[in-house]
Amino acid sequence: MMLSTPIAQLVATVLFTLLLAFFFAKVEVHIEGPHGWAANLPTWRIEQHVLLDLFWGGRAMTGYHAWVFSCIALFFHLPPVFSGDWSWHGECRVLASLMLFWVAEDYLWFVINPAAGWRRFNRQFATWHKIWWWVAPADYWLFLTLAALLYGWWLRAASL
Repeated sequence: MMLSTPIAQLVATVLFTLLLAFFFAKVEVHIEGPHGWAANLPTWRIEQHVLLDLFWGGRAMTGYHAWVFSCIALFFHLPPVFSGDWSWHGECRVLASLMLFWVAEDYLWFVINPAAGWRRFNRQFATWHKIWWWVAPADYWLFLTLAALLYGWWLRAASL
């Protein structure tokens, strides 16, 4: 089935990205249990480094996250590879979807995790999120804003 308008494509992309985030959050709940950010997984960890402060929100880098983030990024790039139709405006849609995916997945980890729940979505429990603005980690605000801008750029280019 071909989605006929860029708006329909955008809505389908956002909804499918949220569905993927839900499924992966379920996977992570089974992998991590009550211990977020791979706290009890048998993996290497780099707790502090200046580059982690700059690019990773001050969170620890773990082997688990290095591989998972890379794998998910490759999955999101699969459609343009399959179709042979890579472009900068298409890359905007991919990157926006990745940002939306990780914000949604992280929040859903709390919502569906029996050991957490949405009431524990706060700086006291989610200590791996170092910087909070108002009711959410700073990363959420930043990435959702960037995702909206990238989706907007993609939509404008797709509508021409």
